[in-house]
Amino acid sequence: MLEAGGNAYDAVLAAMCAACVVEPVLASLGGGGFLLAHPGSGKPLLYDFFVQTPRRKQRVEDTDFRPVMADFGTAQQEFHIGLGSAATPGMVRGLFEIHRELGRMPMREIVAPAIEAARNGVRINRLQGYIFGVVAPIYLDTAGARQIYASRHDAARLPDAGECLRQPELADALECLAGEGERLFYEGEIGVGLVEACRGGGHLDGDDLRGYRLERRTPLSWVYRDARLFSNPPPSSGGLLIRFAQELLSEIDLCTTNHQSRLGRPDHVLPLLKVMALTNLARREAHDAAATELAPWLLDPERLARFRAAVKGHPLQQRGTTHISVIDTRGNAASMTLSNGEGCGFVIPGSGIMVNNMLGEEDLNPQGFHRWAEDVRVSSMMAPTIAERGRERIVLGSGGSNRLRTAILQVLVNHLDFGLSLEDAVAWPRVHHERDRVSVEPGLPEETVRALNAAYPDCHVWDDLNLFFGGVHAVSFDGRELRGAGDARRGGAVAIA
Repeated sequence: MLEAGGNAYDAVLAAMCAACVVEPVLASLGGGGFLLAHPGSGKPLLYDFFVQTPRRKQRVEDTDFRPVMADFGTAQQEFHIGLGSAATPGMVRGLFEIHRELGRMPMREIVAPAIEAARNGVRINRLQGYIFGVVAPIYLDTAGARQIYASRHDAARLPDAGECLRQPELADALECLAGEGERLFYEGEIGVGLVEACRGGGHLDGDDLRGYRLERRTPLSWVYRDARLFSNPPPSSGGLLIRFAQELLSEIDLCTTNHQSRLGRPDHVLPLLKVMALTNLARREAHDAAATELAPWLLDPERLARFRAAVKGHPLQQRGTTHISVIDTRGNAASMTLSNGEGCGFVIPGSGIMVNNMLGEEDLNPQGFHRWAEDVRVSSMMAPTIAERGRERIVLGSGGSNRLRTAILQVLVNHLDFGLSLEDAVAWPRVHHERDRVSVEPGLPEETVRALNAAYPDCHVWDDLNLFFGGVHAVSFDGRELRGAGDARRGGAVAIA
């Protein structure tokens, strides 16, 4: 898109459509997402096209809602699927409204690469083959899903790395949407197919689709060190929790002691883990306190002071997404994160579109399944982010469920505090703290690993860099040079046009 004369927003929308084809478990026209857009001249704006809960809740006993087990190899996790797990999709509305406001190229040209990939087929890479293996029970659950996703060599499994996946119905749907617009999805044949199916066990109806609206929000904004940051505001929580962590870090000099770099040493990694633990604690306290608005509660000066004291006062020792970052030489920045949950197993007939299972996502339903409020935007951990320091504008974000915020935090610390290049900041080994367990990627100094094992009874050092630790895809432009880093943990790639 950039080579053809388009801007960053044409490019990110084209990549959004292509992701629905080449990463079908991570992105779908049946899901939703967020775009943080910062034009080269103008104010940043957050486009929220994430899923919305249905307007009317069906009786639990009448819903198609059931558990399946996903096998990660080293662990298993229960997901919930069926039409009763589907929320109102926002992806198609987001695609068209963002295009009308920010795009330059015709929609037919924007979707053309995705149509070609769906019709001619894409070769499954190792990462996508692994992800297919994890979610196989979902993508083999219904006849409609099996028809699209089952291996052409063995109908009892999904494609392995090296096999070709063709999606001709999705190609036709993209082509029709480009010609007819979003009404085809929300009021036309595609939407009718979803609504009719939901009469057999789902919550969605025609009012849900017709009434879906994209929300435009003022981004969360704050200063960390000498940089101005923007991220996803409430009702989503990822950007807020990154800000909270940086507020705790802001009074700690992570970088140097006696003019020697602390990068990777215990006095860098241990405070970082402490901040992660305190951020998790603050999130739980907010939930226990039934805080209706997380931002005022979390950023209350007295509460911040208490958590800062906890960081300084103790010895140094407590789901599926895809992300796209684009920046052009006009300074237009686009940070987009997308999700379909894991998919609910149902494909809208004739469209090749797998519908989300957001109402079956445990992380998004902390009060318990079937207890969601009706007709509200679902909160998310997704945190598309932009940082500005001097002339440099950095665009980044990550997949990785609850790990995405700690992944983004660490890349920002690596780049802004330690001065690592964008490529090195993304590649540097990561740590993560959750539920009393510390997870550590290989590559940190031995003294740090020993300190972590001494400080944390449950410390697990992984054998390799892993998608568990997120996938931060980042680009930057300083007025002279374009740079980018695709995270190898999640099959990331970067192209400079």
